[in-house]
Amino acid sequence: MSEFINYPLVAAFIAIIFSQFVKVPVAYLLKRKTSLALMTSTGGMPSSHSAGVAALITALTVDYGANSPLVAIAATFGVIVIFDSMGVRRQSGEHGIIINELIADLDILRKQVFHLSKREEVYTREHERHSREYLGHKPIEVFFGILTGIAIAFILREVLSWFAY
Repeated sequence: MSEFINYPLVAAFIAIIFSQFVKVPVAYLLKRKTSLALMTSTGGMPSSHSAGVAALITALTVDYGANSPLVAIAATFGVIVIFDSMGVRRQSGEHGIIINELIADLDILRKQVFHLSKREEVYTREHERHSREYLGHKPIEVFFGILTGIAIAFILREVLSWFAY
């Protein structure tokens, strides 16, 4: 089977793409703000970062065994990616929320001080800068990303086995 496609690579990419697409219906079911832009955004449920590395690690383990140096490399890479998505990137997103609140507060103050007209308010609203808020993942999003990646690796393996004979 592996001679036809690079199973670990395909599993990782399918997991990433699937996770990005499923964010919209999941957000809708969780009664969160929903738009098609979620499919290309970072953050959200499930974590496509976690799904991708989990699928890669799972596929490599299935193909080469748990003692393979490839699994060791992928697992190390996966841990770094997952911790980064929950740590540094999550903190950056939380900073984005605070920065956006400060911008909104400054805008209110500016309107009060300068008594802006409606036309000027529309112009400034169109040219406001916002920091991106959803950069990282909550632990539950990472958990479901990992489960998604593992499931996709096994499902893909099963589907590919149908074509092996």
